[in-house]
Amino acid sequence: MTSSPVLAVILALVAAFLFACASVAQQSAAAAVPDGESLIASLLRSPRWWAGVVGDIGGYGVQVAALWVGSVLVVQPLLVSMLLFALPLSAKFSHYRMTRSTWFLAIALALALAVFVVVGDPTEGHSDASFAEWRIPLATAVAVVLLCAGTGLVSTNPGIRALMLGAAGGLLFGMAVAFTKFVTDLVDEDLLGALLAWQTYALVVCGGVGFYLQQRAFQSGPLSASLPAVTIGEPFGAAFLGITVLGERVRDDAFALAAIALCVAVMIVSTVALSRSQAGAAERAGSS
Repeated sequence: MTSSPVLAVILALVAAFLFACASVAQQSAAAAVPDGESLIASLLRSPRWWAGVVGDIGGYGVQVAALWVGSVLVVQPLLVSMLLFALPLSAKFSHYRMTRSTWFLAIALALALAVFVVVGDPTEGHSDASFAEWRIPLATAVAVVLLCAGTGLVSTNPGIRALMLGAAGGLLFGMAVAFTKFVTDLVDEDLLGALLAWQTYALVVCGGVGFYLQQRAFQSGPLSASLPAVTIGEPFGAAFLGITVLGERVRDDAFALAAIALCVAVMIVSTVALSRSQAGAAERAGSS
């Protein structure tokens, strides 16, 4: 297939829009489930939630097409524009207005995440890490996930609950990305070995639990409190295991390190601020 940067940009934006619609549909369906009812059972009976699943599948298919005709460094940063589609859509359907400060935070977060992906430009790692090399980084990552999930589950504040559960789900998605890299490389060399490898089952667990925590985050508060946390949690989780276990490396010159540190700070501050401001907006809309 001939490379087409313009077509790749268009397809990436279409994929981002589909992912945004899917997130809005899933969050709307999850938020309608009362705390006392089984979340997953209720979602499986929700046509709106299934529409979101179809949107995710469609978005993934368009993303693959975009990567087919364009580079990762063009497609992946554009996918974070999903936030700029999802938040106003969610605000419209939830009957509250996005303020200037909310738009500023959302744009700052999307730009910081895009720059983080481009400037970091990680080199490809290896797929022969032993269990001993996985042990400490994996235990550290799991501990952070448990801390985030536990904080979210015990919090009575909808914004904090959605933020922390979303962060836990995003980190698990990122860990699943690292396991996917390991497993797909192993499949090329030894299919049976890949089927028997513990990393394959860890991939399934991370993906499944991450999906459940994402839906719990959607149930707990407005999309602006959960989706940004999921969005930044994924590259953080993937980068941590990629660097500590798989031998991936990011650019380490002074400019790149300063830019990465600034982007991380902007992402964290913007995510927390969005969670607090929009949770308050949603509560005011619900009481009006």
